[in-house]
Amino acid sequence: MTERIQLPTLSTEKDDAGEEFSPLYTTSVTVHGGVASHGRASGRARSADGALDLDLRMPAELGGDGSGTNPEQLFAAGFAACFHGALSLLARGEALDPAAISVVATVAFGRDPEEGGYLLHVDLVVQWPGVDPDTAGALMDRADALCPYARMAWQGTPTTITLAS
Repeated sequence: MTERIQLPTLSTEKDDAGEEFSPLYTTSVTVHGGVASHGRASGRARSADGALDLDLRMPAELGGDGSGTNPEQLFAAGFAACFHGALSLLARGEALDPAAISVVATVAFGRDPEEGGYLLHVDLVVQWPGVDPDTAGALMDRADALCPYARMAWQGTPTTITLAS
């Protein structure tokens, strides 16, 4: 029998009234390039705690063999899970049952026509049967402001890139 998972204690209330970013959780994932010396084509991704440990492969649509997970799938899973969590948290706050909520994240990888680099486009589709569309829409708007993946998509995320010494 499956053991029931304890709900997180996070809330929409301020966890810290400080002026600076205060991390609640930090994780690290290391990617090695594999036989092709290319993280997307033949890499391996492993989290510091070992909970994530998988092969990375280019999807067939980009010329790869498609035999492993690709970064877009990982990003889509993270975005959908985070948005689902934010919406579920808000639903519970309004005494609504979030059990029927599902979130589909579609991530498209393509060329940036302005700069020639690459871009991601994300579409989220929320399915929430049995809930009034106006109520669901209002909560989805609030979840968009609460979910850090959505905030990253709209506002950017502070990022540093350094060379290890």
